[in-house]
Amino acid sequence: MPCPLQRLVPAVLTILLLAGCGGLLLRGDASPGDDTVMLSDGVELTRGRIASSTGCVLDYSTFVPTEPLGATTDWVLLAHGFLRGQARMQDLAARMAGEGLRVATLDFCNQKPWAGRHVQNSRDMLALARHLGAERVVYAGFSAGGLAALLAAREDRDTVGVLTLDLVDAGDLGLGAARALDKPLFAIAGEPANCNADGNGAAVYVAAAGARVQRVRGASHCDFESPTDRLCELVCTDPDGERGGARRLRIIDSASRAAQALLFDGGNRAAWPRDEPQTARR
Repeated sequence: MPCPLQRLVPAVLTILLLAGCGGLLLRGDASPGDDTVMLSDGVELTRGRIASSTGCVLDYSTFVPTEPLGATTDWVLLAHGFLRGQARMQDLAARMAGEGLRVATLDFCNQKPWAGRHVQNSRDMLALARHLGAERVVYAGFSAGGLAALLAAREDRDTVGVLTLDLVDAGDLGLGAARALDKPLFAIAGEPANCNADGNGAAVYVAAAGARVQRVRGASHCDFESPTDRLCELVCTDPDGERGGARRLRIIDSASRAAQALLFDGGNRAAWPRDEPQTARR
């Protein structure tokens, strides 16, 4: 459903407002080379590049603990939201690595303001997994990155599970992938609002057999990326009117535990509760 405000603004702002109405976010100001991320002792951050199958260049970062849990071929691949960037996921990546997980983030190079290119993004995640030599993979992502992660997991036989953060579906791509998914799906979801397409990920969770969902009370779309920025907070409705620094940290904590449960507990749903006391509801 279109936003009424689109009729009142110049064309130059239309893309920004469409972003807010359709679960689409514009790229923030943090660059792929931003080294301000706080890392735990024993975590090494490296940068790299590979080519997408379309010819554009994929920048990626790895967060690798010196004493990883599990095998060195166990990876979490973590994707950003639509027209955002990997720097917006660095706090979660750093937290996961600090707890012993090998994590990679990447900048999608194929998406455009007028085209999400979600299938191609999923192929780029698969290409990065192969490049890293990943043998057991959790595909994870925020918003449209969650959709790309789900599509990648559906195609990769080495997937051990999927973790989505306020997933936004597009053209029922996620719905179709969820119906065919034979691996666990763990999802953390915020309140239905403009930037998550009124919570359209809910249909995806229902379609995935045995999906585990945490619904975070009062969470806006911006609470699922860290660091976020003023642009996200300007465009995206905040359901309870409170900017959620502490809530964002709780989401990061829950996401890290979900990834560990998928990698090392066989996706055992008992290892990751459906709802968080005082922070989420069914």
